[in-house]
Amino acid sequence: MERGIVIPQGWRKLNRALAAILEGDEPALSRRVRMLINDMRSEWGELDRRIHAFDNEFAACVRADEGALQLTTIPGIGALNATALVAAIGKGQSFARGRDLAAWLGLVPRQQTTGGKPRLKGITKRGNVYLRKLLIHGARAAMTSLSATNTALGKWLRGLRARAHVNIVVVALANKLARIVWAILRTGRGFEAKEATP
Repeated sequence: MERGIVIPQGWRKLNRALAAILEGDEPALSRRVRMLINDMRSEWGELDRRIHAFDNEFAACVRADEGALQLTTIPGIGALNATALVAAIGKGQSFARGRDLAAWLGLVPRQQTTGGKPRLKGITKRGNVYLRKLLIHGARAAMTSLSATNTALGKWLRGLRARAHVNIVVVALANKLARIVWAILRTGRGFEAKEATP
């Protein structure tokens, strides 16, 4: 903008605009600035190549591990989530039930009791921050497509979305995904979405 060049947001648009600027004859850019832009573009390309190599490595790890491969059948659980979960909890034998795993991840509501009346507050946020963040992002990514399905999970999501804020629904879905992860690791069977009963 300092030199009168405005580029729309987004990496594809930026890449196209930078290529056009470097190939064209822009009088506002000196030879030195063109060299710097070209250097940054090559560094950007190298980072993309490295990220792609790491993605391929995660995919290979998932294919090599039966538990991680079964976890990827769950909506919202990708290669990164699956490998991180298997590395952290193994087969889930440390947890007696799925709720214990969700509590370990900090995805259960805090309880405050006064005068014999229990009140549920926000999530505890105790436990593994990294895994909780992965599950919440996975739940956010899968929520729209899951809500549109005619499965028991989709029906539950639609009902919850009608009465709660979207962020609460995302965390509740992440909690449910953690419970499903535990069940799949313990039973050794993949995820099957069951049709909702009328």
